[in-house]
Amino acid sequence: MGVDGGATKTLAAVLDLESHALHLGHAGPSNPDAVGTRAAEEALLQAADRALEGAGVSQQALGAAVLAVAGTDTDALARNLRSLRTEDWLVVNDVVGAWAAATGAGPGVAAIAGTGSNVFGVGPEGPWRAGGWGHLLGDEGSGYWLGIQSIRAALSDRDGSGPRTALSDTAPEFFGVSSVEEIAVRLYAKPLTKGEVAALAIETAKLAEAGDAVARELYRRGGAELAGQIVAVIQRTGLRGSFPVGLIGSAFKAGPVFIEPLIAAVHEQAPGARVATVEMAPVGGSLLLATRACGRGDAPAPAELSRLIDAALDR
Repeated sequence: MGVDGGATKTLAAVLDLESHALHLGHAGPSNPDAVGTRAAEEALLQAADRALEGAGVSQQALGAAVLAVAGTDTDALARNLRSLRTEDWLVVNDVVGAWAAATGAGPGVAAIAGTGSNVFGVGPEGPWRAGGWGHLLGDEGSGYWLGIQSIRAALSDRDGSGPRTALSDTAPEFFGVSSVEEIAVRLYAKPLTKGEVAALAIETAKLAEAGDAVARELYRRGGAELAGQIVAVIQRTGLRGSFPVGLIGSAFKAGPVFIEPLIAAVHEQAPGARVATVEMAPVGGSLLLATRACGRGDAPAPAELSRLIDAALDR
C-alpha cells in the first residue's frame, strides 16, 4: 500500500503484485501543519481503510505500507500510526515519495510545488532535503506562497506603494468579497485555510498568461526561489552530468510562465539536469517504495504503475 497525504487531500492505493489490480481510497487533508496531528491521523487511516476495503485485503495481508505525508515533522505522526496499526508502516515526508515517482527511486531530484513546497534528492554523496519548512517559514514557489504574494501585491496596489495589477479585482472576486481590504480581514479574523489561499494561484496564473506584469513577476520569483533549493540539493548530493529533476504538484499547472524561469535558473548551475514535470501521480512514488520494501522492485515497472493509477483515478 502506498499513501500520499497532503494539505488538500489524501490518496491511498493498494496494489496486488501478482494480478496488478489496484484500488484507491480517498480522504481529506492529512498535513499535520495544516489540520493538526489528530485530524491528519484520521484522514490517513480513513484513506488506507477505504483502499483496503475496496481491494478486499486485510491489514494483516499487507506486504508493506509506505505513507508519504506532507509536513515539517512526520516522526510523531509515524509513532502514533504505528501504535494504532503496525510497526511495519513506514512514514516518510511526502517529498521522498515524490522523489521515487520522479526518479524511479534512483539518483536525481524531486521538487514539489502544490499547496506547499519541498525539494529532495539522492546522489553519490547521499540524500539531502531543502525547503519544506511550512507556510510560516518557507514553502517558496508553492500555491500557498503564490496566493499570499498575490494578496500582498493587491494590497500594495491598493496602498499606492506598488504597481497596478489586475489581482486587485481578481482576488476579491475569487474570495467572494467586495474589496481587497476584506481579504485581509478574513485572513486574520476568520482565517482562510492553506488550501483556500493556494487556490488563488490558479487565478494568478491566468493573469500571468494574459500578460499582467505583476502576476508574471510573482511566478518568476517563485521559480527562482524553488530553483535555488533544487540547486542546493544537487550540490549537496554530488549529482553530476545528466540526471532527472522531476517537478510534481498543482502549482506547475501554471505552465511555461512558472516552469521556464525555473529551468533556466537550474541550468545555470547544472546544465545536464533533465528538468520536466512528472506524469505519475504522487501516490505512485509511495507504491514504488512499498514494492521495494517487499523485495519486489521489478513489479510493476514505473510506466505500468503510472498507467494503473491513472486508470483507477478515471474510474
